[in-house]
Amino acid sequence: MSAQIKRSVSLYSYQDEYYDGKLDLEGCLRETAKTGATDVELLAEQMIKRFPLPIEDEAFRENWFSMLKQYGLTPSCYDAFLENRIYDNRTLSLGEQINMMKRDLRLASLLGFPVLRTLVSTPMDVIEGSLEYAESVKVKIGLEVHAPFSLNSHWAEGYLKLIQKNKTPYFGFIPDLGIFCKNLPDVLRDKARRAGAKETCIRIVDGAYQSRRDKGFVKIKYDLNLGKANMEYRLANGLKEMMDAVEKAGGGPADRMYAESSFTYSWSDPKDLIDNIDYIFHIHAKFYNVSEHYEETAVAIPEVVAALKTAGYQGYLSSEYEGGEHLRQDMDVDSIEQVRRHQEALKRAIEG
Repeated sequence: MSAQIKRSVSLYSYQDEYYDGKLDLEGCLRETAKTGATDVELLAEQMIKRFPLPIEDEAFRENWFSMLKQYGLTPSCYDAFLENRIYDNRTLSLGEQINMMKRDLRLASLLGFPVLRTLVSTPMDVIEGSLEYAESVKVKIGLEVHAPFSLNSHWAEGYLKLIQKNKTPYFGFIPDLGIFCKNLPDVLRDKARRAGAKETCIRIVDGAYQSRRDKGFVKIKYDLNLGKANMEYRLANGLKEMMDAVEKAGGGPADRMYAESSFTYSWSDPKDLIDNIDYIFHIHAKFYNVSEHYEETAVAIPEVVAALKTAGYQGYLSSEYEGGEHLRQDMDVDSIEQVRRHQEALKRAIEG
């Protein structure tokens, strides 16, 4: 099967302009269309004021579809958040969590989205309890595979067994390209420098990341206690040794920040995409900085797209800009230009 890779933009990318009042929801759609992307991904809780009430309003939905038509866009993915700790004194019961998932599936359906993204922390029994409803509203549930999680791992095996047990086409994966970082983002490194990090310590951290990549990351295991699983993952990948080296080099707060932040990025073999292509509904094309030469400074876009072509991928690559978080404290963020560059980088990789 030949690949038909389509380009989408997550409106999450424009969060700085949105919160600064430079763009409203329609403005985000307009900028998306200008990039040449054909589809749009929405975080309704972020960009629909008084969520979820407006979505229930037919007039709001009519305006939503009118804007999509005006800008030549179609819905690709609805990003949901299973907020199971909305109360201070307890976690939501299983039934309450399933009802929240069903609510989000219904809202996604009302806005025309064929896929719902759920967070990596979503328990298996919540997903399993929502599958029948997902099929009834024709919205697939995609579990985000976000660093430090990965495909072809003990963590992913549990969810694959869930798919196979239920023989369902309504549950699968949404890989986030932050799991394909060939090196740490330059915007993270520059942020550390502005905060006073020493070049010696930066080299230690960069070298440790390169060593993890070359040896192959020890992959995270499945555990409902994500904090425990994450710490075990970090220790297995050399956290203590790296932090000891930074300390020995006289590292201060900025150096420790850079070192600790390095574990929010990871490297997986793009072949993992080929192995799991039957279960991949959508892809978050996470990126941090695209140069004026249309090269992403951390994410291995050419290698990822090559793997998707080999696999015959039929879905979306949805630009998700996350570099602004390393800039906004002391620098201007231009998400609009970054998304434009990223869409061009994706286009060149897809068409090349």
